[in-house]
Amino acid sequence: KWRSPCYTAGGKNICIIQRMNEFLALLFFKGALLQDADGILEVQGPYSREGYRVRFTSVQDVARLADSVSSYVRYAIAVEQAGLKVDKAPDLEYPDELIDAFDRDADFQAAFDCLTPGRQRGYILHYAAAKQSKTRAARIARSRGGIFDGKGINDR
Repeated sequence: KWRSPCYTAGGKNICIIQRMNEFLALLFFKGALLQDADGILEVQGPYSREGYRVRFTSVQDVARLADSVSSYVRYAIAVEQAGLKVDKAPDLEYPDELIDAFDRDADFQAAFDCLTPGRQRGYILHYAAAKQSKTRAARIARSRGGIFDGKGINDR
């Protein structure tokens, strides 16, 4: 699944192996719900909410963390079987420049509204990260084609 080994229980995704340039990781899809008793889980990035991972940089890391990882996998399965869910992300505030673009072009807003919530979130975070209004407006203008194509900010 997703060109990486993905482990499931009861038809639900539990964890997946991530191959990066500098390390290998085991990502728990609902890692935010796991108790990190051994302090080995890390957040993927500043906007990640659910998936937490264990990073391995050597074979020694794998051997050293084997018992912890086994217990985390069992706990992740229990979380899934219990039907626990990560709290919904708070709604993001749309930048004024995006609201203005929607007001000028209803088709653009319709295309944006057709994107998945994750893709919408990606664009909003990208736009809002710009400090200047002109930069936010330029980012919106550059991303119009991808939005009309139904692609996310990181889709190629």
